[in-house]
Amino acid sequence: MKNRRSVVLTILLLLSGFEPANSNAQEKQALRLTQTIPMPNVKGRIDHMDVDVKGKRLFVAGLENGSLEVVDLQAGKWMKSIPGFQKPQGIAYVESLNKVFVASGDDGMLRVFGGDTLELLDSIKLELGPNRVAYDPHAKLLYVGYGGKDAGKDFGEVGIIDAKTDKHVGGVQVAAHPAELLLDKSGKTLFVFVSTESKVQVIDTKNRKIVSTWPVSSQRTGDGAFDEKSHRLFIGTRTPPEMVAMDSSSGKEVAHLPTVEGMDGVYFDAARGRIYVSGGRGFDVGYVFCYQQKDPDNYETLGKIPTRPGAGTSFWSPELNRYYVAAPAHDNEEAAILVFEPGS
Repeated sequence: MKNRRSVVLTILLLLSGFEPANSNAQEKQALRLTQTIPMPNVKGRIDHMDVDVKGKRLFVAGLENGSLEVVDLQAGKWMKSIPGFQKPQGIAYVESLNKVFVASGDDGMLRVFGGDTLELLDSIKLELGPNRVAYDPHAKLLYVGYGGKDAGKDFGEVGIIDAKTDKHVGGVQVAAHPAELLLDKSGKTLFVFVSTESKVQVIDTKNRKIVSTWPVSSQRTGDGAFDEKSHRLFIGTRTPPEMVAMDSSSGKEVAHLPTVEGMDGVYFDAARGRIYVSGGRGFDVGYVFCYQQKDPDNYETLGKIPTRPGAGTSFWSPELNRYYVAAPAHDNEEAAILVFEPGS
């Protein structure tokens, strides 16, 4: 009898236009795959990305391929591969300076390329482990995370680069190797995620000092995103796999939601109040989990969108209204960029 009532209730709800939060219809509405752009001859793990909005180019770190891959988004095809890196990871395209910065972990280098020619302009030697980067357009400074165990040290560092002159002009010591760098719009506050310590450290960039250190209850903090309007940090963790919402003023955790295993990309879609978390690194399946921000303290899972095996990293471009997922080569499939369009 109960089963019959449940069926009748479900039919009535569907007829009224209600759809369960995990329904296929809503998953399709959250993100829709519109294009697959192959990247031929790119082997192994793929890492972070950045976009040239006006030029419609996507820059992709071929981490295990030792290359910077360039994708023509307008034509929907791969353009160019620049070799010579050892573990390329963080990328920053700076339109105003016409430069592309690429952090390379295993040789401790930050390389600078011309934005139009893609020719090497400069090489900045840091310590081992350069990974995440964050650019401040006001001060024209680039922040680069490195150090920690990668450099044989029990602490990490956020290096400060003058992006105009390509000079290393300072740094701030942090607890361990930085896994993520998030800068507020004013450039005054830098949030540093320290994965091995499961902490968020807050840097006052003017004084170049740590002003707060907040523990994260879940372990192995990785990528994250920042909603400055509601003062919320969105933190991807790996043990357990969760999306943690944290008050960026106090460090108080306000929400925990399950997320994808092998998490390696977290982005906030401010126009829709959505968080996208991609994962699958090291796994035979890949997904994007999509969450809706109902208010600063309340969130719901909209859907789980399948991608490809090992497709961990991603990039959200609000200007182009597209979400890009980097899928490594797998079996007979070439490496590719999966292009998603958000639903209404």
